[in-house]
Amino acid sequence: MTTPMTTQELLELPATVDLVTAGRAFGVGRTTAYSLARNGEFPCRVIRAGKAYRAVTADLLRVLQIAPQNDGDAGPCPSDAA
Repeated sequence: MTTPMTTQELLELPATVDLVTAGRAFGVGRTTAYSLARNGEFPCRVIRAGKAYRAVTADLLRVLQIAPQNDGDAGPCPSDAA
């Protein structure tokens, strides 16, 4: 059984992740993740590098509707600008 990832774990992922990690984020196992990727049906953008698959974390978060956390360097929130 695939152990689900917490929101915090998802937000801490690097720019791309292996297909097993991406599959875990979606609650699917290794075999299903690779089958979906081979068929062009993986739920987020996947990059093929030789024989390896990498999932794009920004797209994974978008599909899961998880907003990246603001680290404070982007300036004030619009609600703060009054």
